[in-house]
Amino acid sequence: MKLSDLSSPAFIANPYPMYEELRAAGPFVQMGPRTMLTGRYAVTEAMLLDRRLGKDFNKSIRARYGEAATNERSFQAMARTFLMLNPPSHTRLRDPLTQAFNARQIEKLRDLSVDSAHRLIDAFPSGGNIDLIRDFAAPLPVRIICGLLDIPLENADMLRRATGPLTSTLDIAPLDADRLHAAKEATRVLQDYFSAMVNERRANPGDDLISKLATLSDESEPLTNDEIVSNVILLFAAGHETTSNMIGNALVSLHRNPAQLEKLKNNPSLMPKAVAECIRYDGSVQMVTRVVSEDVEIAGVKLARDTALFASIGAANRDPARFDDPDTLDIERDDHGRLLSFGGGIHYCLGARLALLELETSLAALFERAPNLRLRNLDDLHWNNRSSIRGVQSLVASRE
Repeated sequence: MKLSDLSSPAFIANPYPMYEELRAAGPFVQMGPRTMLTGRYAVTEAMLLDRRLGKDFNKSIRARYGEAATNERSFQAMARTFLMLNPPSHTRLRDPLTQAFNARQIEKLRDLSVDSAHRLIDAFPSGGNIDLIRDFAAPLPVRIICGLLDIPLENADMLRRATGPLTSTLDIAPLDADRLHAAKEATRVLQDYFSAMVNERRANPGDDLISKLATLSDESEPLTNDEIVSNVILLFAAGHETTSNMIGNALVSLHRNPAQLEKLKNNPSLMPKAVAECIRYDGSVQMVTRVVSEDVEIAGVKLARDTALFASIGAANRDPARFDDPDTLDIERDDHGRLLSFGGGIHYCLGARLALLELETSLAALFERAPNLRLRNLDDLHWNNRSSIRGVQSLVASRE
């Protein structure tokens, strides 16, 4: 098995047969020099919680692209985000944002999420086809994160289009030259836009998250402008990309299992369980990365310091050693395990509560307002060309 296998057309269309082979091959599979991949739930969970396994984005870049790639603009931008850092740098960047994502603050966004969902549904055409990705799943979380960051909605589509090429640098499968160039250009667009916005908020701060970072005071080690801009870009990208793809994946999973869909429509109280099950069954987050900071042994495998470890969340969530009948969607399943898509330990997703709220409220609104939508292209889906983020490019629907 090679890293390039994770970008093949067959894998992109349906990664789960390869994930089965990955789990069967052992707790870890060698993917290159000091590069290992696991698809087992127990190993993945251990990785996420082990403090001896940290983040070192540049090491994972070297493993995939070579030393020179660490100087690329897009990779440098991602390397400055708290997502890719260890304490104390991780703590210095993440702590100022933690309060904004606590349970009380996120609950205040419920009305905004519900209202946004209903406004998007109101705009559906009365006849003809609807693209549920373009018209619903993509714009909904963008509206929420634009509210948190106080970004004008008229700029949202331009920024959303740029974040895709940039976040593709997180994919485990190496990008080709054209996609690397697209990532570089997207990084330039995002940095120019948010640099100007950070400067404006520093001069005229508000209550938004950009202002919070721009005016942060830390005399011991103040944040640089590059750090602030990179982390604002991360907040915007993380605030919509995985959630919009997960809304689409959930709709695909439920419509491919019509008995489960009808059960949910007849019993909306099952929505929290249904969302958790859809995340387990076919989640948008498919890969996470760690780097070994000291020689360790995991699952009987000795791992040398500086080894890059990749964990397939998608494979772990279908592990029969952890879940009964894992290839079956069961919205009444009581045990979804740890929701690995949100990470673990100090790197647990800052926006996990917000993502779950958006998923629950958006699907509930859609099933309430448009219960008879029929997906027209279930047998001809085109999945995005990503190994780390899974989602469909369009979902064509019509009212029955």
